[in-house]
Parts: sequence; C-alpha cells; structure tokens
Amino acid sequence: MNCEEAEVLIHALLDGELDAGHAREVEAHVEGCAHCAALMKEYQEIRQAMAESEVRYKAPLELRRKIEKALPQPQTQVQGAPSRRSVLRGFAMGSAVSAIAATGLFAIALRNDDEQRIESEVVSAHLRSLQAGHLTDVISTDQHTVKPWFNGKLDVSPPVIDLTAQGFTLIGGRLDYVNTREIGAVVYKRRQHVINLFVAQTANTERRPATITTLQGFNIRRWSDRGLNYWAVSDIGADELTEFGDKFETAMQANKEG
Repeated sequence: MNCEEAEVLIHALLDGELDAGHAREVEAHVEGCAHCAALMKEYQEIRQAMAESEVRYKAPLELRRKIEKALPQPQTQVQGAPSRRSVLRGFAMGSAVSAIAATGLFAIALRNDDEQRIESEVVSAHLRSLQAGHLTDVISTDQHTVKPWFNGKLDVSPPVIDLTAQGFTLIGGRLDYVNTREIGAVVYKRRQHVINLFVAQTANTERRPATITTLQGFNIRRWSDRGLNYWAVSDIGADELTEFGDKFETAMQANKEG
C-alpha cells in the first residue's frame, strides 16, 4: 500500500468503516510511514477537538431589542410605581417570548448540525467507494442501463443523466448508506477524478438552490429539487463541480420539458 492509497483510507479507518483486512493494511503502512502516521495523528486530534468542543449561539442585539419592544409596558399605580401584578405579568410574557426565541435559535442550530453530519456521511461514503471493488454495483456508460438497474431497489430511483458530451463521463451506479438510509449513488468521472452523485428522497418538494462546501479536502455541491436531495462529492475543484451540477440540472430541466 502506498501513501496515496493510505491517505484515502485513513478516514474510513478512523470511522470504523474498514473490514479487518483493509484495516490491518492501513495500520501496517502507518506504522512504517512517518508522513501517514503524522497525518493520522492530526486527524485524530481534529476529531477529538470536535467531540470536546461546545457550539454556542448568542442572540444578536437587534433580536433582543425586538423582544424588549414586544413586551407589554407595566401599568403604573397612582404613585408612579408598577404594581406587583403588572411586574409579574410582564416577567411571564418576557419569559414566554424569550423561550420562543431560544427555541427558534435551537432549531436553527439543530438543523445546521444535521446538515453538517449528513455532509460528513456523504464524504465517508465517497471515501468508501474509492476502495477497490466498491465504486459501482452496475458498470455502464449507458444511462438506459444504469437507471433501470435501480428500479425496485429503492423507493425512488435516482435520475441518471449522460453528461459525457459535456465532459463528465457516466460510469455506473451503486447502492450506498447515508443517514441510516439506503440511497442511490450515480458515478461519474472527470478525467481521473471520481464524482459521486448521491440522491435521496425528501418530503420537501421546494427547490433549494445549490451550495458548495468543503470537507476533508473534498468539495460538496448540494441542492434539492422536486422532492429529491442531491449531494455531488469529488476532489475536483469547486468551479468544475459547480459546472457538473449546473449541467446536470440543465439536462434534468430539458428532460422534464421534453
């Protein structure tokens, strides 16, 4: 095993996703390679730091002002001092408004956490696919061969688009697991680089514009359309991955209109 292969598999080893044979190969290589040993130590330290860190969210000043403005003004007695009842009523209302605001912030934090976790899982799935024999379950450059292969294996078969003429070669597809669900992965190549397009069904049918993020050295282009979530993952540049996604969406739209 060389360093290039080991660097790809170290992530899977740390995630406990390698079988015993591959795990021993990576561990044996790391023991004899100072570069990969340092890399593995760095990854372990990052994972430990993430596990121990606490994410804190502070409400902006503008939100506090809006909450204070929404609170009822205490009624005053003749002497000008607020009554005990009005103070308690205002305190109760303020607590309720603060609780609603805190709940909203907490929901945003949970949603962001969930998205980051899923992105981490699609990167892990991408890494697993790069192991020998794991990239495709069906090998074909013909979309009319790859798409029917998914039929009956998933609740919703992923769309398969041939983008060879646009510089992204379809090479096949496979079943994978993300977020404890079995989903489809359509596999493309850009020169020698693999692009995994993960597709999962969602209850939300609204279109979600594409975003690009980077995780563990891989670019992820995510978007949603017509009840499907898409994650395109690759080590190609963000501009090329954006180009891939744009051409895929354009072809999808053309197929629907046709």
